[in-house]
Amino acid sequence: MVYPKIPLAQSIIQILLAKGITNIIISPGSRNAPLTIGFASNPAFQCYSIADERSAAFFALGIAQQTGKPTVLVCTSGSALLNYYPAFAEAFYSQIPLIVLSADRPQSKIDIGDGQTIRQENVYANHSLYNANLLEAVSDENDLKINEAINTAIDKKGPVHINAPFEEPLYETVSELSVNSFVFASAKIIQEINSQELQEYATLWNKATRKLILVGVNDPESISNKTIEAFANDESVVVMTETTSNVHHASFINNIDTIITPFTAEDFEAFQPEILITFGGMVVSKRIKAFLRKYQPKHHWHIDTLRAYDTFGCLTKHFEVTPNTFFEAFIPLTKIIESDYFSKMNAVKTVRKEKHDIYLSKIPFSDFKVFENVIGTLPQKSQLQISNSSAIRYAQLIPIDPSIEVYCNRGTSGIDGSTSTAIGAAVANVKQTVFITGDIGFLYDSNALWNNYIPKNFKIILINNGGGGIFRILPGHDETPVFNTFFETSHNLTAEHLAKMYGFDYVAANDELSLTNALTCVYSQNENPCILEVFTPTLENNSILLQYFKELV
Repeated sequence: MVYPKIPLAQSIIQILLAKGITNIIISPGSRNAPLTIGFASNPAFQCYSIADERSAAFFALGIAQQTGKPTVLVCTSGSALLNYYPAFAEAFYSQIPLIVLSADRPQSKIDIGDGQTIRQENVYANHSLYNANLLEAVSDENDLKINEAINTAIDKKGPVHINAPFEEPLYETVSELSVNSFVFASAKIIQEINSQELQEYATLWNKATRKLILVGVNDPESISNKTIEAFANDESVVVMTETTSNVHHASFINNIDTIITPFTAEDFEAFQPEILITFGGMVVSKRIKAFLRKYQPKHHWHIDTLRAYDTFGCLTKHFEVTPNTFFEAFIPLTKIIESDYFSKMNAVKTVRKEKHDIYLSKIPFSDFKVFENVIGTLPQKSQLQISNSSAIRYAQLIPIDPSIEVYCNRGTSGIDGSTSTAIGAAVANVKQTVFITGDIGFLYDSNALWNNYIPKNFKIILINNGGGGIFRILPGHDETPVFNTFFETSHNLTAEHLAKMYGFDYVAANDELSLTNALTCVYSQNENPCILEVFTPTLENNSILLQYFKELV
């Protein structure tokens, strides 16, 4: 076996391996050579080489998103690790474990005018769960910090930073380890619920006739069927889910904006819950957030092992357990009471469904029409990755097959790494992966395609409307040079030559018939990754979407 000669590099690699952390994303560099040599020479590690650090970090995020285990990022010194920051912040807010392992110059070389040096220590301080600033010399203190960093990433589900200074020579190797680092596991905390306290909240629940459950970003199959059925059969409970919630039941409302956008003030008052229970991550719908901030419930309980954001300004209780742990203990304490809360909302849902179908049947070819066709033809039991901005918002309006897993980077809601994340997720998940994206996000992250590990059955469905279409549906839209240039970012670019350069099959569509044929073509072959580029009209999309909400009444 080949090992780096530098003892500190040996320690880091030993401890990671002992903890079963084996997915390693490496960006080329010289200062990180001791780590690169150590990881790449050991067959126990699965190493990936991604040159662009920003893309590499989101690729790692996608792997960690699917495996639930920390993925390690390895980079050289200088500005390299700053390019990890967008994905690092996403991991922080999405509670995804990442370990950034940055090589550094020794402290004596910082701020003296030496090349490729910046102040790397604590560079992620605002978003890092733990910062391990190591010393060059081998020490128990270093081992302690490395263990703490890894344990924190695992236990607190987020990103950590290990900064390791190396002095030249960097490329020397040895055949035997010169250090024996110690490894310790974190203390496992047993989740418990105070039954007496829970009874107090069950009493409040049993008196309320209007209870709303809102589910944000959530892992597939993480909520028990018993819990789902219990709330589906309670007429005082309305459950609202988002596409990214991965929670399904025929009685649940999975198109929030379709339901509440046409509401009058009187409707909102009637819908105002007495108790709101939330779990999962970030919520996409701006309308449901605006509603709950204005028409606040008396009680808002959030269920999460780690965090509880006061999104609606009325949080009254944080249950620090998993949803399943909470509901298994809570539901037996509840009772069914008479209420028309569900029946009224279900009646609205039925009307909205009829209006939705009528409207979609008559609109011309547009972004909305494309999303209806694309989501309706997704392969069953596949994985859907969606980019931010318009794409995720349109996806909230279209019913999706319950067998499909849905993911989106909603932690920071950025467009910067959606493609890279989708590719990382496709690598880590054996299911067919389809990625739906808009043109600006796709072009912004085009280095994601500079990747030698893309599965042959990976599909990108790129909706190209010539700019940032979301700005046309936001307040302040005006057809001026300033808007077109600095907000919408109008362009005439396509993905055709990118597809050719990176070895993707390429198909284009510009109307409903060609889209239908193209989708059939895309799903019929799995010999090469594929890009289906759908061209939609730039000017009509916003009016078609805005008119949709007007015709739902």
